[in-house]
Amino acid sequence: MKLTSTILLLISILSTGCASGINSVQKKELNLYKHKGYYVEEKNPALAGGLGILPGGGSFYTGEYTYGILNLLAWPLSILWDPFSGINSAESQNYSATKMHVKNLENKEIYKLDDQLLTGEISNKEYVLLKSRVTKKYSPIEE
Repeated sequence: MKLTSTILLLISILSTGCASGINSVQKKELNLYKHKGYYVEEKNPALAGGLGILPGGGSFYTGEYTYGILNLLAWPLSILWDPFSGINSAESQNYSATKMHVKNLENKEIYKLDDQLLTGEISNKEYVLLKSRVTKKYSPIEE
């Protein structure tokens, strides 16, 4: 029994790096998208961190069920890492959801331009100019 608990604890500790969150470039990009009003929050990072105090709570909230079970078994020691893991997982999910949302918005505008070009509403020159503006509008690079 003691050996099983030790093994589960080691697995849990070794697996805590799996929800590593987003890097500094991605954080900057996400902040820019927030500023532009494109941010999508699928999971609340603060709530994920707070729930991490409960046995496996942060992991379960963010859909990391395997880690949730491991953190549940390792509780109360998992209080040391599960809040951070929950925050990182929530940020990562929000980053992915925001990127997908932005790409969908950009594609929608480009498809509209494609249709306008095909129907002759705009010329090739106008299409290239307008498409460039759309691409710049949704770019993660500050203007």
